[in-house]
Amino acid sequence: MPHAQSGPLPVLSPEARSAVEARLAADRRAIEGALGQFLRADGRSEERLQEAMRHSVFAGGKRLRPILVLAGAEVSGMPAEAVLPAACAVEMVHTYSLVHDDLPAMDNSPTRRGLPTCHVLYGDAVAILAGDALHALAFEVLARNAEVADVPADRVVRAIAELATGIGIRGMVGGQMRDLLAAGQPLAGADVQEIHRLKTGALIRASVRIGGILGGASPDALDALTRYGTHVGLAFQIVDDILDVVGEEAKLGKGTGSDAAQAKITFPSVFGLAASQQLAQDATTQAMRALEPLGPRARWLRDLSIHLLARDR
Repeated sequence: MPHAQSGPLPVLSPEARSAVEARLAADRRAIEGALGQFLRADGRSEERLQEAMRHSVFAGGKRLRPILVLAGAEVSGMPAEAVLPAACAVEMVHTYSLVHDDLPAMDNSPTRRGLPTCHVLYGDAVAILAGDALHALAFEVLARNAEVADVPADRVVRAIAELATGIGIRGMVGGQMRDLLAAGQPLAGADVQEIHRLKTGALIRASVRIGGILGGASPDALDALTRYGTHVGLAFQIVDDILDVVGEEAKLGKGTGSDAAQAKITFPSVFGLAASQQLAQDATTQAMRALEPLGPRARWLRDLSIHLLARDR
């Protein structure tokens, strides 16, 4: 992977850091309020299944992917609240993937975000069905974004295709399959990058692109958002891998060292810790460069990328 060789990253001032944290908190509140509406018990469906779905969705989390949907729309000139259904759909898809990842047949994780995982509380069969139901509900909710004023139906169709591609065999699921096959095997650095470009990065890239698509971004602006999402997705995964080595369990909400215990292919296991930290910085630098054509309106996305690089959870 080429290095950007651009020197140290800008550091957020205390005021800017506080502003980023406040905006993240406000976006999370808006997203979780909308999720609560979409996941209300309806009195008609299986109660235990709905309970398992809500447990998994409301177990906490950064809500990064739906926040990127909102940001992609805003930078394209559309109010964030207009794309809340799409943001919720992305979070449902992300949650379904975590429920299935945690299963004994996959990562066999007992905790997620500091709470028992879905299969630990409800059993494997209910967890599989909860993931399936969230997957289906996501596309129902995304389609309903066409009911929002000023969001043309043709853009929603494009967003549906974007999400489906981002999580399918050429995206998240394909990356998960490659990750399973690679466990314990020697891999080149380029192979590690490709696994995580698909497994984690594809949905992150799709999230900011969905916001741009729904917001009516021009082709050039959408290209800038695409490149930003690609690099931010890579940086995010590298930092995740680093935190599994050096992070604090109390902050992460899950055990550390699990990647090494399962012989997972990670950036530190292939590149080493110091080189991985440099790669994360280089990817963040490239993400910020991708935003340059968007000018001042991309300030939030720029600050967010710096914030994500410095996170400790």
